[in-house]
Amino acid sequence: MTDYKKPVVVGCDDVAEGVYAASGCYTVTTNIHQRPEFGRGDYRIQVNARHDTSHTCSQQLLTLGFNQSVEYSSSNGTPVLTSGPEIKIAFSYWNNPKDNIGMGDVIVTSEAGLSVTYAYMTDNA
Repeated sequence: MTDYKKPVVVGCDDVAEGVYAASGCYTVTTNIHQRPEFGRGDYRIQVNARHDTSHTCSQQLLTLGFNQSVEYSSSNGTPVLTSGPEIKIAFSYWNNPKDNIGMGDVIVTSEAGLSVTYAYMTDNA
């Protein structure tokens, strides 16, 4: 098992939302690809996580931070913390030591101007 490394948020111009977070085992990227429009008031965020370590795992906890308060609507995971400037979502993916998770859309509602300020994932290993 590798030693835990505290997550660090780094601005990156080459990532769609400018957020890249490395947390020991996972590299997480986010992309808000749909914003509120006439007749639809939610944000849809594509979340991807790259598992790059020497262990396997079967449970993950995704933490997303925002510049303003949000309300969780849905995802492919189980909501743990559903409102505020931070949400948490549990997943049960089997991850090999070198693996990628495309978690599909995380859907939230919020006021105009939403951005993701940090994203990280931990696992049960």
